Amino acid sequence: MRVRRLSTREPEFLSQLDALLTFETSTDESIERTVAEILANVRTLGDAAVLDYTRRFDQLDASSMAELELPRDELAAAFESLPQAQRSALEQAAARIRGYHQRQKTESWEYTENDGTRLGQKLSPLDRAGLYVPGGKAAYPSSVLMNALPAKVAGVKELIMVVPTPRGEKNALVLAAAHLAGVDRVFTIGGAQAVGALAYGTQTIAQVDKIVGPGNAYVAAAKRRVFGVVGIDMVAGPSEVLVIADASANPDWVAMDLFAQAEHDELAQSILLSPDEDFIECVQRSIDKLLPTMPRSDIITASLTGRGALIHVSDLDEACIIANRIAPEHLELAVAEPRKLVEKIRHAGAIFIGHYASESLGDYCAGPNHVLPTSRSARFSSPLGVYDFQKRTSLIEVSEAGAQTLGPIASTLAHGEGLTAHARAAELRLKT
Repeated sequence: MRVRRLSTREPEFLSQLDALLTFETSTDESIERTVAEILANVRTLGDAAVLDYTRRFDQLDASSMAELELPRDELAAAFESLPQAQRSALEQAAARIRGYHQRQKTESWEYTENDGTRLGQKLSPLDRAGLYVPGGKAAYPSSVLMNALPAKVAGVKELIMVVPTPRGEKNALVLAAAHLAGVDRVFTIGGAQAVGALAYGTQTIAQVDKIVGPGNAYVAAAKRRVFGVVGIDMVAGPSEVLVIADASANPDWVAMDLFAQAEHDELAQSILLSPDEDFIECVQRSIDKLLPTMPRSDIITASLTGRGALIHVSDLDEACIIANRIAPEHLELAVAEPRKLVEKIRHAGAIFIGHYASESLGDYCAGPNHVLPTSRSARFSSPLGVYDFQKRTSLIEVSEAGAQTLGPIASTLAHGEGLTAHARAAELRLKT
Protein backbone atom coordinates (compact mmCIF):
# COMPACT_ATOMS: atom_id res chain seq x y z
CA MET A 1 0.00 0.00 0.00
CA ARG A 2 1.59 3.25 -1.16
CA VAL A 3 0.82 6.41 0.77
CA ARG A 4 0.39 9.60 -1.26
CA ARG A 5 3.69 11.44 -1.83
CA LEU A 6 3.91 15.21 -2.03
CA SER A 7 6.78 17.67 -2.25
CA THR A 8 6.93 21.36 -1.45
CA ARG A 9 8.99 21.75 -4.64
CA GLU A 10 5.97 20.93 -6.77
CA PRO A 11 4.31 24.06 -8.22
CA GLU A 12 0.86 22.86 -7.16
CA PHE A 13 1.91 21.81 -3.67
CA LEU A 14 -0.18 24.31 -1.67
CA SER A 15 -3.34 23.55 -3.60
CA GLN A 16 -2.64 19.83 -3.20
CA LEU A 17 -2.14 20.32 0.54
CA ASP A 18 -5.33 22.33 0.93
CA ALA A 19 -7.27 19.66 -0.95
CA LEU A 20 -5.79 17.02 1.36
CA LEU A 21 -6.79 19.00 4.45
CA THR A 22 -10.31 19.70 3.27
CA PHE A 23 -12.88 17.81 5.28
CA GLU A 24 -16.48 17.84 4.13
CA THR A 25 -18.40 19.37 7.03
CA SER A 26 -21.78 19.60 5.33
CA THR A 27 -24.52 18.18 7.50
CA ASP A 28 -26.67 15.19 6.66
CA GLU A 29 -30.21 16.51 6.30
CA SER A 30 -31.81 13.28 7.50
CA ILE A 31 -29.67 13.33 10.66
CA GLU A 32 -30.52 16.99 11.24
CA ARG A 33 -34.26 16.34 10.88
CA THR A 34 -34.14 13.38 13.24
CA VAL A 35 -32.11 15.28 15.83
CA ALA A 36 -34.39 18.32 15.65
CA GLU A 37 -37.42 16.11 16.30
CA ILE A 38 -35.74 14.30 19.19
CA LEU A 39 -34.65 17.54 20.86
CA ALA A 40 -38.09 19.10 20.47
CA ASN A 41 -39.74 16.08 22.07
CA VAL A 42 -37.26 15.94 24.95
CA ARG A 43 -37.72 19.64 25.57
CA THR A 44 -41.52 19.24 25.66
CA LEU A 45 -42.00 15.82 27.27
CA GLY A 46 -38.86 15.42 29.37
CA ASP A 47 -38.38 12.01 30.98
CA ALA A 48 -41.13 10.36 28.91
CA ALA A 49 -39.38 11.21 25.63
CA VAL A 50 -35.98 10.05 26.93
CA LEU A 51 -37.47 6.74 28.10
CA ASP A 52 -39.21 6.23 24.75
CA TYR A 53 -36.08 6.90 22.68
CA THR A 54 -33.99 4.71 25.00
CA ARG A 55 -36.42 1.83 24.36
CA ARG A 56 -36.38 2.44 20.62
CA PHE A 57 -32.67 3.03 20.02
CA ASP A 58 -30.96 1.10 22.83
CA GLN A 59 -33.50 -1.69 23.36
CA LEU A 60 -33.43 -0.81 27.04
CA ASP A 61 -36.86 -0.84 28.64
CA ALA A 62 -37.33 1.19 31.81
CA SER A 63 -40.49 2.48 33.44
CA SER A 64 -38.76 5.46 35.05
CA MET A 65 -35.54 7.44 34.82
CA ALA A 66 -34.64 6.17 38.27
CA GLU A 67 -34.06 2.75 36.70
CA LEU A 68 -31.56 4.31 34.29
CA GLU A 69 -29.48 6.01 36.98
CA LEU A 70 -26.56 4.00 38.28
CA PRO A 71 -25.97 4.13 42.05
CA ARG A 72 -22.58 5.29 43.22
CA ASP A 73 -21.83 1.91 44.77
CA GLU A 74 -22.19 0.27 41.34
CA LEU A 75 -19.44 2.56 40.03
CA ALA A 76 -17.23 1.60 42.96
CA ALA A 77 -18.01 -2.06 42.42
CA ALA A 78 -17.02 -1.75 38.76
CA PHE A 79 -13.67 -0.33 39.84
CA GLU A 80 -13.08 -3.09 42.35
CA SER A 81 -13.97 -5.73 39.75
CA LEU A 82 -11.14 -4.74 37.42
CA PRO A 83 -7.89 -6.68 37.23
CA GLN A 84 -5.18 -5.10 39.35
CA ALA A 85 -3.22 -3.93 36.29
CA GLN A 86 -6.23 -2.00 34.96
CA ARG A 87 -7.05 -0.50 38.35
CA SER A 88 -3.48 0.66 38.76
CA ALA A 89 -3.30 2.10 35.24
CA LEU A 90 -6.54 4.06 35.76
CA GLU A 91 -5.33 5.37 39.13
CA GLN A 92 -1.96 6.46 37.76
CA ALA A 93 -3.52 8.11 34.72
CA ALA A 94 -6.08 9.91 36.89
CA ALA A 95 -3.39 11.18 39.24
CA ARG A 96 -1.30 12.54 36.37
CA ILE A 97 -4.27 14.17 34.63
CA ARG A 98 -5.48 15.71 37.89
CA GLY A 99 -2.00 16.98 38.76
CA TYR A 100 -1.53 18.63 35.37
CA HIS A 101 -4.89 20.35 35.47
CA GLN A 102 -4.35 21.58 39.03
CA ARG A 103 -1.68 23.85 37.55
CA GLN A 104 -4.27 25.47 35.27
CA LYS A 105 -6.26 26.88 38.17
CA THR A 106 -6.21 30.66 38.37
CA GLU A 107 -7.58 33.03 40.99
CA SER A 108 -9.81 36.05 41.01
CA TRP A 109 -7.97 39.37 41.02
CA GLU A 110 -8.53 43.08 41.69
CA TYR A 111 -6.56 46.28 41.60
CA THR A 112 -7.24 49.75 42.99
CA GLU A 113 -6.61 52.95 41.07
CA ASN A 114 -5.36 56.17 42.65
CA ASP A 115 -8.85 57.63 43.02
CA GLY A 116 -10.17 54.57 44.84
CA THR A 117 -11.88 52.91 41.89
CA ARG A 118 -11.50 49.13 42.13
CA LEU A 119 -11.54 46.86 39.09
CA GLY A 120 -11.12 43.15 38.85
CA GLN A 121 -12.23 39.76 37.70
CA LYS A 122 -14.06 37.09 39.67
CA LEU A 123 -13.68 33.46 38.65
CA SER A 124 -16.51 31.06 39.40
CA PRO A 125 -16.92 27.39 38.50
CA LEU A 126 -19.94 26.25 36.54
CA ASP A 127 -22.73 24.97 38.74
CA ARG A 128 -23.37 21.85 36.70
CA ALA A 129 -21.73 20.15 33.71
CA GLY A 130 -22.78 17.23 31.54
CA LEU A 131 -20.40 14.60 30.20
CA TYR A 132 -21.33 12.48 27.19
CA VAL A 133 -19.48 9.16 26.94
CA PRO A 134 -19.88 6.71 24.03
CA GLY A 135 -21.24 3.34 25.16
CA GLY A 136 -21.99 -0.14 24.02
CA LYS A 137 -18.96 -1.86 22.52
CA ALA A 138 -16.93 1.35 22.69
CA ALA A 139 -14.80 1.71 25.81
CA TYR A 140 -13.24 5.11 26.41
CA PRO A 141 -12.30 5.38 30.09
CA SER A 142 -9.59 7.86 29.11
CA SER A 143 -12.30 10.16 27.74
CA VAL A 144 -14.10 10.02 31.08
CA LEU A 145 -10.93 11.03 32.93
CA MET A 146 -9.99 13.77 30.46
CA ASN A 147 -13.41 15.40 30.58
CA ALA A 148 -14.40 14.85 34.19
CA LEU A 149 -11.19 15.66 36.06
CA PRO A 150 -10.75 19.23 34.74
CA ALA A 151 -14.38 19.91 35.72
CA LYS A 152 -13.75 18.61 39.22
CA VAL A 153 -10.49 20.54 39.56
CA ALA A 154 -12.35 23.69 38.46
CA GLY A 155 -14.85 23.16 41.27
CA VAL A 156 -17.95 22.24 39.26
CA LYS A 157 -20.58 21.43 41.88
CA GLU A 158 -22.31 18.62 40.01
CA LEU A 159 -21.10 16.51 37.11
CA ILE A 160 -23.69 14.38 35.32
CA MET A 161 -22.50 11.65 32.98
CA VAL A 162 -24.63 10.02 30.30
CA VAL A 163 -23.54 6.81 28.62
CA PRO A 164 -25.69 4.59 26.40
CA THR A 165 -25.83 0.92 27.34
CA PRO A 166 -27.45 -0.82 24.35
CA ARG A 167 -29.32 -3.92 25.53
CA GLY A 168 -27.94 -3.23 28.98
CA GLU A 169 -24.27 -3.61 27.99
CA LYS A 170 -22.20 -1.74 30.57
CA ASN A 171 -18.47 -1.21 30.34
CA ALA A 172 -16.70 -1.72 33.66
CA LEU A 173 -13.70 0.41 32.66
CA VAL A 174 -15.93 3.39 31.85
CA LEU A 175 -17.84 3.07 35.12
CA ALA A 176 -14.61 2.64 37.06
CA ALA A 177 -13.20 5.80 35.49
CA ALA A 178 -16.36 7.68 36.50
CA HIS A 179 -15.85 6.45 40.07
CA LEU A 180 -12.21 7.58 40.13
CA ALA A 181 -13.03 10.98 38.62
CA GLY A 182 -15.78 11.68 41.15
CA VAL A 183 -18.70 11.87 38.71
CA ASP A 184 -21.81 12.70 40.74
CA ARG A 185 -24.60 11.06 38.72
CA VAL A 186 -24.56 8.55 35.85
CA PHE A 187 -27.51 7.83 33.56
CA THR A 188 -27.52 4.99 31.04
CA ILE A 189 -28.92 7.04 28.19
CA GLY A 190 -27.31 8.20 24.96
CA GLY A 191 -27.77 9.81 21.58
CA ALA A 192 -29.44 13.13 20.84
CA GLN A 193 -32.01 12.41 23.56
CA ALA A 194 -29.27 12.40 26.21
CA VAL A 195 -27.87 15.68 24.89
CA GLY A 196 -31.38 17.15 24.98
CA ALA A 197 -31.93 15.95 28.55
CA LEU A 198 -28.71 17.63 29.67
CA ALA A 199 -29.37 20.82 27.72
CA TYR A 200 -33.02 21.39 28.62
CA GLY A 201 -33.39 19.38 31.80
CA THR A 202 -36.14 16.87 32.51
CA GLN A 203 -38.18 15.93 35.56
CA THR A 204 -35.20 13.84 36.73
CA ILE A 205 -32.10 15.41 35.17
CA ALA A 206 -31.29 18.99 36.05
CA GLN A 207 -30.26 21.32 33.22
CA VAL A 208 -26.50 21.62 32.94
CA ASP A 209 -24.47 24.69 32.01
CA LYS A 210 -22.09 22.98 29.60
CA ILE A 211 -21.91 19.66 27.72
CA VAL A 212 -18.57 18.04 26.92
CA GLY A 213 -17.49 14.72 25.47
CA PRO A 214 -17.38 12.92 22.12
CA GLY A 215 -20.19 11.15 20.29
CA ASN A 216 -21.46 10.02 16.92
CA ALA A 217 -22.99 12.17 14.17
CA TYR A 218 -26.31 12.42 16.01
CA VAL A 219 -24.61 13.57 19.21
CA ALA A 220 -22.51 16.12 17.29
CA ALA A 221 -25.62 17.47 15.54
CA ALA A 222 -27.45 17.70 18.85
CA LYS A 223 -24.56 19.56 20.48
CA ARG A 224 -24.53 22.08 17.63
CA ARG A 225 -28.27 22.67 18.03
CA VAL A 226 -28.27 23.17 21.81
CA PHE A 227 -25.29 25.52 21.79
CA GLY A 228 -26.52 28.83 23.14
CA VAL A 229 -28.95 27.15 25.50
CA VAL A 230 -25.88 25.60 27.09
CA GLY A 231 -22.19 25.75 26.34
CA ILE A 232 -20.37 22.93 24.54
CA ASP A 233 -16.72 22.01 24.36
CA MET A 234 -16.45 21.69 20.58
CA VAL A 235 -17.82 19.77 17.63
CA ALA A 236 -14.79 17.66 16.84
CA GLY A 237 -13.75 16.49 13.41
CA PRO A 238 -11.68 13.39 12.58
CA SER A 239 -8.54 12.79 14.60
CA GLU A 240 -5.22 14.05 13.17
CA VAL A 241 -1.50 13.62 13.63
CA LEU A 242 1.33 15.45 11.90
CA VAL A 243 4.83 14.07 12.38
CA ILE A 244 7.90 16.16 11.60
CA ALA A 245 10.84 13.75 11.40
CA ASP A 246 14.44 13.80 10.29
CA ALA A 247 16.92 11.00 9.67
CA SER A 248 17.50 10.58 13.43
CA ALA A 249 13.99 9.13 13.84
CA ASN A 250 13.14 5.45 13.86
CA PRO A 251 11.03 4.74 10.77
CA ASP A 252 9.16 1.88 12.52
CA TRP A 253 8.21 4.23 15.37
CA VAL A 254 7.03 6.90 12.94
CA ALA A 255 5.03 4.40 10.90
CA MET A 256 3.31 3.11 14.04
CA ASP A 257 2.53 6.67 15.18
CA LEU A 258 0.86 7.27 11.82
CA PHE A 259 -1.10 4.04 12.32
CA ALA A 260 -2.15 5.11 15.80
CA GLN A 261 -4.20 7.94 14.36
CA ALA A 262 -5.28 6.14 11.23
CA GLU A 263 -6.84 3.28 13.20
CA HIS A 264 -9.44 5.63 14.72
CA ASP A 265 -11.52 5.66 11.55
CA GLU A 266 -11.28 5.97 7.79
CA LEU A 267 -11.45 9.79 7.95
CA ALA A 268 -8.58 10.18 10.43
CA GLN A 269 -5.55 11.97 9.02
CA SER A 270 -1.87 11.03 9.39
CA ILE A 271 0.79 13.15 7.68
CA LEU A 272 4.60 13.00 7.73
CA LEU A 273 6.85 15.96 6.92
CA SER A 274 10.54 15.22 6.41
CA PRO A 275 13.49 16.90 4.65
CA ASP A 276 15.06 13.49 4.02
CA GLU A 277 13.74 11.60 0.98
CA ASP A 278 15.55 8.42 1.99
CA PHE A 279 13.89 8.52 5.40
CA ILE A 280 10.47 8.93 3.78
CA GLU A 281 11.14 5.81 1.75
CA CYS A 282 12.19 4.00 4.93
CA VAL A 283 8.88 4.95 6.54
CA GLN A 284 7.01 3.61 3.50
CA ARG A 285 8.87 0.30 3.86
CA SER A 286 7.99 0.23 7.58
CA ILE A 287 4.35 0.82 6.70
CA ASP A 288 4.42 -2.11 4.28
CA LYS A 289 6.12 -4.32 6.88
CA LEU A 290 3.97 -3.42 9.90
CA LEU A 291 0.53 -2.98 8.35
CA PRO A 292 -0.22 -6.74 8.06
CA THR A 293 0.32 -7.03 11.85
CA MET A 294 -2.43 -4.54 12.65
CA PRO A 295 -5.88 -5.89 13.65
CA ARG A 296 -7.48 -2.74 12.20
CA SER A 297 -5.42 -2.83 9.01
CA ASP A 298 -8.44 -2.22 6.78
CA ILE A 299 -9.28 1.03 8.59
CA ILE A 300 -5.63 2.10 8.63
CA THR A 301 -5.32 1.44 4.90
CA ALA A 302 -8.45 3.44 4.10
CA SER A 303 -7.30 6.33 6.26
CA LEU A 304 -3.74 6.49 4.90
CA THR A 305 -4.75 6.14 1.25
CA GLY A 306 -7.68 8.53 1.57
CA ARG A 307 -6.30 11.34 3.73
CA GLY A 308 -2.68 10.47 4.54
CA ALA A 309 0.51 11.81 2.99
CA LEU A 310 4.29 11.58 3.15
CA ILE A 311 5.59 15.05 2.31
CA HIS A 312 9.14 16.01 1.38
CA VAL A 313 10.14 19.49 2.58
CA SER A 314 13.31 21.45 1.90
CA ASP A 315 14.31 21.74 5.57
CA LEU A 316 12.90 21.72 9.10
CA ASP A 317 12.14 25.44 9.00
CA GLU A 318 9.87 24.86 6.04
CA ALA A 319 8.32 21.90 7.89
CA CYS A 320 7.33 24.30 10.69
CA ILE A 321 5.78 26.72 8.20
CA ILE A 322 3.72 23.89 6.70
CA ALA A 323 2.81 22.64 10.18
CA ASN A 324 1.42 26.06 11.09
CA ARG A 325 -0.66 26.03 7.94
CA ILE A 326 -2.03 22.59 8.80
CA ALA A 327 -2.61 23.48 12.50
CA PRO A 328 -2.87 19.81 13.49
CA GLU A 329 -4.59 18.30 16.48
CA HIS A 330 -1.41 16.38 17.41
CA LEU A 331 2.09 17.38 16.30
CA GLU A 332 5.10 15.13 16.89
CA LEU A 333 8.62 16.53 16.63
CA ALA A 334 10.65 13.37 15.97
CA VAL A 335 13.90 15.18 15.24
CA ALA A 336 17.39 15.32 16.72
CA GLU A 337 16.93 18.75 18.30
CA PRO A 338 13.17 19.15 18.82
CA ARG A 339 13.34 22.05 21.28
CA LYS A 340 14.68 24.29 18.51
CA LEU A 341 11.41 23.81 16.65
CA VAL A 342 8.95 24.32 19.50
CA GLU A 343 9.06 28.11 19.41
CA LYS A 344 8.47 28.07 15.66
CA ILE A 345 5.16 26.24 16.08
CA ARG A 346 2.22 28.58 16.61
CA HIS A 347 -0.74 26.38 15.77
CA ALA A 348 -1.16 22.88 17.20
CA GLY A 349 -3.46 21.28 19.72
CA ALA A 350 -0.60 19.46 21.45
CA ILE A 351 3.11 19.23 20.67
CA PHE A 352 4.93 15.96 21.40
CA ILE A 353 8.62 16.71 21.78
CA GLY A 354 11.32 14.18 20.93
CA HIS A 355 11.53 10.59 19.79
CA TYR A 356 10.03 9.08 22.94
CA ALA A 357 6.93 11.30 23.09
CA SER A 358 4.46 9.15 21.20
CA GLU A 359 1.04 10.67 20.73
CA SER A 360 -0.59 7.65 22.39
CA LEU A 361 0.98 8.63 25.73
CA GLY A 362 -0.88 11.92 25.50
CA ASP A 363 -4.10 10.08 24.72
CA TYR A 364 -4.00 8.15 27.96
CA CYS A 365 -1.73 9.19 30.74
CA ALA A 366 0.89 11.92 30.19
CA GLY A 367 -1.36 14.47 31.92
CA PRO A 368 -2.33 17.18 29.39
CA ASN A 369 -5.84 16.89 28.01
CA HIS A 370 -6.49 14.77 24.95
CA VAL A 371 -9.59 16.75 23.97
CA LEU A 372 -7.96 18.90 21.30
CA PRO A 373 -9.01 21.20 18.44
CA THR A 374 -9.29 19.50 15.04
CA SER A 375 -9.88 20.56 11.42
CA ARG A 376 -7.40 23.47 11.65
CA SER A 377 -9.27 25.01 14.60
CA ALA A 378 -6.00 24.96 16.58
CA ARG A 379 -5.46 28.32 14.85
CA PHE A 380 -7.96 29.86 17.29
CA SER A 381 -8.85 27.36 20.00
CA SER A 382 -7.18 25.38 22.76
CA PRO A 383 -7.25 21.99 24.48
CA LEU A 384 -10.03 21.31 26.96
CA GLY A 385 -9.00 22.42 30.42
CA VAL A 386 -9.99 23.80 33.79
CA TYR A 387 -10.71 27.16 32.18
CA ASP A 388 -13.53 25.58 30.16
CA PHE A 389 -15.40 24.90 33.39
CA GLN A 390 -14.94 28.37 34.85
CA LYS A 391 -16.51 31.65 33.92
CA ARG A 392 -15.13 35.11 34.45
CA THR A 393 -17.16 38.01 35.84
CA SER A 394 -15.89 41.58 35.65
CA LEU A 395 -15.84 43.61 38.88
CA ILE A 396 -16.32 47.39 38.67
CA GLU A 397 -16.44 49.46 41.86
CA VAL A 398 -16.28 53.18 41.06
CA SER A 399 -15.42 55.73 43.72
CA GLU A 400 -16.94 59.21 43.78
CA ALA A 401 -13.66 60.61 42.51
CA GLY A 402 -13.50 57.96 39.82
CA ALA A 403 -16.97 58.89 38.60
CA GLN A 404 -15.70 62.42 37.95
CA THR A 405 -12.98 61.02 35.67
CA LEU A 406 -15.00 58.34 33.91
CA GLY A 407 -18.29 60.22 33.64
CA PRO A 408 -17.27 62.83 31.05
CA ILE A 409 -15.60 60.15 28.92
CA ALA A 410 -18.70 57.96 28.97
CA SER A 411 -20.98 60.94 28.36
CA THR A 412 -19.06 62.07 25.30
CA LEU A 413 -19.00 58.62 23.76
CA ALA A 414 -22.67 57.94 24.58
CA HIS A 415 -23.80 61.19 22.94
CA GLY A 416 -21.69 60.25 19.93
CA GLU A 417 -23.66 57.01 19.68
CA GLY A 418 -26.98 58.77 20.15
CA LEU A 419 -27.71 57.05 23.47
CA THR A 420 -28.86 59.94 25.62
CA ALA A 421 -29.91 57.90 28.65
CA HIS A 422 -26.47 56.34 28.79
CA ALA A 423 -24.94 59.80 28.82
CA ARG A 424 -27.35 61.14 31.45
CA ALA A 425 -26.73 58.15 33.75
CA ALA A 426 -23.04 59.11 33.81
CA GLU A 427 -23.68 62.85 34.02
CA LEU A 428 -26.03 62.61 37.02
CA ARG A 429 -23.11 61.36 39.11
CA LEU A 430 -20.92 64.34 38.26
CA LYS A 431 -20.42 67.11 40.82
CA THR A 432 -21.96 70.37 39.69
